[in-house]
Amino acid sequence: MTSALAKHRPVKVPAIKQGKSDPRYNPEPPRDGFVVRVTSKVLGGYPQTEDPWKRIFQESIGRDNLWVRADETKALIGDQFPESLMSRIVRYHLVDNTRGEPPLWDRGEVRRIDVEFENGVLRASVDLKTKDGLRGYRADLRGHVATKNGRVTRFDLVSKGEFLGRGRYTGNAPKGWFPFAVAFSLADGSDVADRIPPQGSRGWVAGYLK
Repeated sequence: MTSALAKHRPVKVPAIKQGKSDPRYNPEPPRDGFVVRVTSKVLGGYPQTEDPWKRIFQESIGRDNLWVRADETKALIGDQFPESLMSRIVRYHLVDNTRGEPPLWDRGEVRRIDVEFENGVLRASVDLKTKDGLRGYRADLRGHVATKNGRVTRFDLVSKGEFLGRGRYTGNAPKGWFPFAVAFSLADGSDVADRIPPQGSRGWVAGYLK
């Protein structure tokens, strides 16, 4: 390595001009919307183990971002929780991503969504299940939304319930139904990860934001 470096002679080349970024591979958060940090955790059900690698997976926390559109932001400011936003939360973010890339929920797998939202307080419940009955999630959601001067200043939401099953890339889940929670909190842009597109939007941002 030292000898090769000693023989190296820099060669002048023209500078590479920066072109326009391809929005398919560098999507931006919705203009006049906002970003919410999403974390998930399996709360129990794993068998005890002395294996440090298994323990890492058992104690891991899933991480993702939720994108909220401008019109949905306006609705929240008007004390309304948009159906489109709740559907996006349920289908793309109430997933067990603590051990790998999870399968998302199809529309037909959303058995029930009940929502009450008044004075910035959200109370909801969901029932999700695949047609074969091998994967599901039954949970209650509680949250608070606050706004000021035409902006959303608080978005705190927790979903807690019982999860069933695993995905192709999320093996070694606890057996049967196990306690599982997902937390949502308003991103302030201080973390570089706040600009990472949602996992469910990859290659299909328009569909995710629909």
